[in-house]
Amino acid sequence: MKRILLLPLFFLLLFSTSCEKEDETDLSIVAVPVTVSMAEFRASVEIQEPKSIKESGKIYSWKDYIFINDKNDGIHIIDNTDPFNPTNIKFLKIPRNMDIAIRDEKLYADNGMDLVVFDISDINSISEVGRLENVFPNYYTVAPEGVSFVDFENFDHQTQVIVGYYTESRKIEYSGMMLEGEGFFSEGSSNSDAGGRTGTGGSMARFSIKDNFLYVADRSNLSVFDISNPDNPDRISNEHAGWQIETIFNYEDHLYLGSATGMYIYSIENPSAPQQVSFLRHVLGCDPVVVKENYAYVTIRGGNTCQQNFNQLDIVDISDKSNPVIVNTYEMNNPFGLGIKDNWLFVCDGNAGLKVFDIENTPDLNLLDQFSNINTYDVIPLNDKLLMIGDNTLSQYSYKGNEINLISTFDIN
Repeated sequence: MKRILLLPLFFLLLFSTSCEKEDETDLSIVAVPVTVSMAEFRASVEIQEPKSIKESGKIYSWKDYIFINDKNDGIHIIDNTDPFNPTNIKFLKIPRNMDIAIRDEKLYADNGMDLVVFDISDINSISEVGRLENVFPNYYTVAPEGVSFVDFENFDHQTQVIVGYYTESRKIEYSGMMLEGEGFFSEGSSNSDAGGRTGTGGSMARFSIKDNFLYVADRSNLSVFDISNPDNPDRISNEHAGWQIETIFNYEDHLYLGSATGMYIYSIENPSAPQQVSFLRHVLGCDPVVVKENYAYVTIRGGNTCQQNFNQLDIVDISDKSNPVIVNTYEMNNPFGLGIKDNWLFVCDGNAGLKVFDIENTPDLNLLDQFSNINTYDVIPLNDKLLMIGDNTLSQYSYKGNEINLISTFDIN
């Protein structure tokens, strides 16, 4: 049977309710997958010389290095020994990569359906040292914008990997459509220790490390990997967590999972066996989470695949983990990632720039500053500086007294 995916669901609903008189064989834009064999895909990972970025994604910090995801292509490695003059030194080509995490000089990354381990003890001589195959069956395969349908007629998910798409216009017979289930498409946490064994990720991350365990949130599942043997990680559990899980953040023996429908709280007092404590439902939207003490801060973004137009920052009282409560809401423009340093909350509000709030009197926030005229995606507040990524540019800020000051901007192009 010919398999064609209709994207998105509301298009079908809209068509059936308001376009019933339209000709059902009108031309539609169809995305056709470009595929390679699994063997070829796995063999394509390599360490390359520095290159320009195509589309910046998530950001990660470890020691004096910054790792910037090039969505679905790999990782740019930036030497940040001198924050005033960062240097692009390597590109780690990892097709269909979206996330990384680092512990004990081992870098863990998703490579489509696989988890791959790299030894980065010598940053000038990185090597692949381990691979766990077929642990991410719902790896993120993003179709081009503006596409109405995806044609999977010639795609064999057991032997092939999608590495891209081409588009064409076709007349589609609607009676032959099959609506795919969840898990195949997605949009594209903070964890650190004083000893520098583990790196620090942003709030948009799906990977999070605590001690000898790597937690990975995919679209609907929460996986736990034992990394006590760093070169040979072992997935010890893979449990259904919810619908459209997007981000993960760990804080004081709890995981906070942001999803399109709300926030999940999991206890990891037993780190090998996370247990769901509660679920807080909010308006439908894309939402990373950060936490400090008795409050969680959640940005909710509308538009695109988020299926509504609410853009806001929710303040959630989590003093009772079994009964989280939204206690305040602030209107935003188009928020993405966020981060906390002392009494500062940093919110990446898309093209409205970086907003800095005083959270001392949470749930009442005070806007202290706003860096406009920049497009922001995610931040990492470190002890001595703030890292921010957006629109293929790395920006760094210093904390001086009660002020946040720009140190440098680095265009990865």
